[in-house]
Amino acid sequence: MEKRLRLAPSPTGLFHIGTARTALFNWLYAKKIEGKFLIRIEDTDFLRSKSKYTENILEGLKWLGLKWDEDPIKQSDRISIHKKYIKKLLESGNAYRCFTTENEISKLREEQKKKGLPPKHDNRHRNLSKEEIETFISQGRTSVIRFKIDEKIQIKWIDQIRGEIKWQGRDLGGDLVLSRRAMGYEIGDPLYNLAVVIDDNFMNITHVVRGEDHISNTAKQILIYEALDFKLPTFSHTPLILNSEGKKLSKRDCVTSIDEFREMGYLPEALSNYMAFLGWSPKSTESEILSLHEISRIFELADINKAGAKFSWEKLNWINSQYIKNMESVKLSGIILKYWENMGWEPPTKEWAIKLVILIKDSMILLKDAIEQSKPFFVLPRIEKEGQDFLVNNNGELSLILILNYLTKQSALKLDKENAKEIINEISKIHNVKKGILMKSLRVAFFGSLNGPDLVQSWELFSENKSDILRIERCLKLI
Repeated sequence: MEKRLRLAPSPTGLFHIGTARTALFNWLYAKKIEGKFLIRIEDTDFLRSKSKYTENILEGLKWLGLKWDEDPIKQSDRISIHKKYIKKLLESGNAYRCFTTENEISKLREEQKKKGLPPKHDNRHRNLSKEEIETFISQGRTSVIRFKIDEKIQIKWIDQIRGEIKWQGRDLGGDLVLSRRAMGYEIGDPLYNLAVVIDDNFMNITHVVRGEDHISNTAKQILIYEALDFKLPTFSHTPLILNSEGKKLSKRDCVTSIDEFREMGYLPEALSNYMAFLGWSPKSTESEILSLHEISRIFELADINKAGAKFSWEKLNWINSQYIKNMESVKLSGIILKYWENMGWEPPTKEWAIKLVILIKDSMILLKDAIEQSKPFFVLPRIEKEGQDFLVNNNGELSLILILNYLTKQSALKLDKENAKEIINEISKIHNVKKGILMKSLRVAFFGSLNGPDLVQSWELFSENKSDILRIERCLKLI
């Protein structure tokens, strides 16, 4: 039998990291068991669902490298089918019309609160006669459809992450609402717990992997599966993602949408790699830098921790820096070029851009770090006070004049790492100037301070368009 897993997001907001990690776990396990990864857009919340959020979710999945195996389906296209199954539950006696008004429900909640009882419907209309139903309808009352839950029943299943889970019928909040309110004998739009069962059965879903906040829903849904004589999938409930305080990660923690991670400069490979380890601990490897396909070969749902997983910016940043460091420089330069273009910076040649990327990549954590790291190569830097003081106190003017004279006389010289070192050695030997003074003076001319990337590699880049001479001349004028 073909193994089939799905992601079923609601398009009511931007693609969230919690949903993204659920998608990742589903994708990884589907690949592990040679199954299929499917998408169902649960868009039956008509007030909040937006097509732009559907597009955002699908684009986010593509960006992360989580490709689906069949065309996504929309839950809203299947409402008429959901209603047929609600009708079937009514006819079998597993569901009934409930005419309780919102005002009556509020009063019930108030009474329960005063008595210290949990909120729970009292199922008052479970056994209405045909005449009572007609009376309510003639009064203009609307009705929801409720699914009968036996309070004495125990629901249990084997969860692939948590082992055996048991749930008591009396703890499910009373008979379950299957549809929104409707007039007369109409059936209102179906609600989550009904629609998800029908659609998972329709899609032949064999494994449901979702967050632990769905555990109580699973208990309710198992009862619907059984009432409709559907085959149960295997359930797995993943831990929540927690913030540094151990609370559920939310919008108040600033960054939660995949778009925001992308804009901050995280690589999709790095974010996927990090999310996989967010709650999952492999037994067969000590490496933490793994591709999705490498992870899928060793991924087991049973290795996912039961406890919540704390989000760590430090760990994510380290993983991202490793991906940047190990990325092929030609590919990375193509990515960084977009950042330079946004700043209005244009490298003289493609080869020059690749050399600059090689120079800065080891010091980058985020892609956007390329802006600050590259800036001195596109914009003349201000000479900082520490740089000025060094030049004044160490006769740096002479060092720069000696270097400038050499470069002017050797104007045809194509500078590279080796002859850059030779120039410093030769000037130092002939003019009895310490190499350290020469190099630090040159660093001030290039970068405006005593700090910066490798001087010799930088000099090679500056020399390609004679920017080294321009910067030395400018620095001499400012001294």
